Amino acid sequence: MAESDNGAWATEIRAELTGNILPFWQGRMRDPEGGFFGAAGCDGVVDPAAPRSSVVNARILWTFATATRLLGDGYRATADWAFDYLKRHFLDEAHGGLYWLLDADGLPLSDRKQIYAQAFGIYALSEHARATGSGDSLDLAIGLYRLIEQHAADRAGGGYIEALDRAWQPLDDMRLSDKDLNSPKSMNTHLHVMEAYTNLLRVWRDPELEGRQAALIAVTLDRIVDNRTDHFRLFFDRDWRPLDGHVSYGHDIEGSWLLVEAAEVLGDAALLARVRAVAVLMAERTLAEGRDSDGSLYYEADHDGRLVDANKHWWPQAEALVGFYNAYQMTGDATFRTAAAEVWAFIRDRVVDRQHGEWHAKLRPDGRPCTAAEDADACLAGPWKCPYHNARACFEMIERLAG
Repeated sequence: MAESDNGAWATEIRAELTGNILPFWQGRMRDPEGGFFGAAGCDGVVDPAAPRSSVVNARILWTFATATRLLGDGYRATADWAFDYLKRHFLDEAHGGLYWLLDADGLPLSDRKQIYAQAFGIYALSEHARATGSGDSLDLAIGLYRLIEQHAADRAGGGYIEALDRAWQPLDDMRLSDKDLNSPKSMNTHLHVMEAYTNLLRVWRDPELEGRQAALIAVTLDRIVDNRTDHFRLFFDRDWRPLDGHVSYGHDIEGSWLLVEAAEVLGDAALLARVRAVAVLMAERTLAEGRDSDGSLYYEADHDGRLVDANKHWWPQAEALVGFYNAYQMTGDATFRTAAAEVWAFIRDRVVDRQHGEWHAKLRPDGRPCTAAEDADACLAGPWKCPYHNARACFEMIERLAG
């Protein structure tokens, strides 16, 4: 796809966003009694009894706040609907912060304070404030930021602890999911705290927040990026000793562009130059090691580069689209643009569910969508499956292709 085709490419992506992704969540997943249903199967059938996670609901709020800001007020009601439910049900009035998981009636199933979830609360609420001017959203976002800094910041070693209990006291099991290590620090949480602070800085230019973001970017570059391999390390003890040697290609390419965005918004020229150099190396490594011949992105490899999971998950494809195009914008190297175009073709032809809407969560190595009988993670909506990665990729590409 030549650069002269940018307009057609943007039109195609916009049609996917406004004709498929957003309508699925506005229509099928919106609970008329409040909030959004927690799951929908591969057949598009909604499970009204499914639990509801704070991460997914915050991501829905972010998605429709961004749609309001970029596409118009036709999405405002959905953004406000998501905000109202988040505030009324996920917010812990007694101890502050967001509960991890609710039942279908909006009552807590897990009241732990996962820092990852607090970060997505900041990300979503600051975007709602950015799109609508809501002072209530901004105040809540600032409140979550202060809770993270008060309870989870490791002032001695740098970075942030993974999770605490409802009253912000230590936990023995801090895992984000059953698939993660029980480690006190992780790449994933730090990446998304950084992402959240980036968005909060757009609407609240606080000097302390600027300092914390600068420190977080530095920790990412010095501790989380492995400068020998240009991959993220994934799990750490409190003193930043790595606990695992696996490679997550989706997080590598996602992190490459989120780091650049964070440094750009912070506005430190020297730090930005350092970040851009690292981001290009990460994108180059992902391009060299993480792509299949069909243009799609592999999921995960072990420390020797052997694939741990050869299936094609939906979200790394979305992040590869933005990450490779971001590398092209930084370098002018057409190889990156071609890679972005090829992963978009894979998304368009394989990942998008033309029958039910949204995207297939997981595909086999040959590009065939997994069924629920084959894989428990196969769904159209679930505790991790929501419009954040794919809608964000569309928003990013529409803006980037417009120059």
